[in-house]
Amino acid sequence: MLIRFSKILLTAALGALILLVAINNVTDYETNYQIVSRVMSMDQVPAGSPLEWRAVTNPTLHRMLYAFIIAVEFAAAALILAGAWRLLLTRKAEGTRFNAAKGVAIAGIALAVGLYLFGFMAVGGEWFQMWRVGPDLQQAAFRFIGSAALALLFLGQPDA
Repeated sequence: MLIRFSKILLTAALGALILLVAINNVTDYETNYQIVSRVMSMDQVPAGSPLEWRAVTNPTLHRMLYAFIIAVEFAAAALILAGAWRLLLTRKAEGTRFNAAKGVAIAGIALAVGLYLFGFMAVGGEWFQMWRVGPDLQQAAFRFIGSAALALLFLGQPDA
């Protein structure tokens, strides 16, 4: 039972973390919007770089991407927290029922890992050269990926 409670707790904690990130992005919109705008504009890439053509300088597109990021964060958090609730409700059930209840949480965690791995590390980090704006940006994304991936690996272990 301890392992099941640990899985529920870690899942709920990850859902709460991602929910807080999404809420912060809404309540302090301009702070992170400025980062998204700078990254997409590639304003830290040296003039004449062969990568300059990748820059997107349209503020409407910046806002659309930022809205998409926030929406995915809310969706991931909702799935993860709903999954944690399902796990809590089936905590005393046989292993097959508990394992079946993991699907929603796993989908939410996979969505979160996808957002941070593809969205922040691949697109932001490499395509738009986010690391030039500040190395802490990719480190923060990697912390989310690491936390979520570890939770996913632990949760994904079958329960007897």
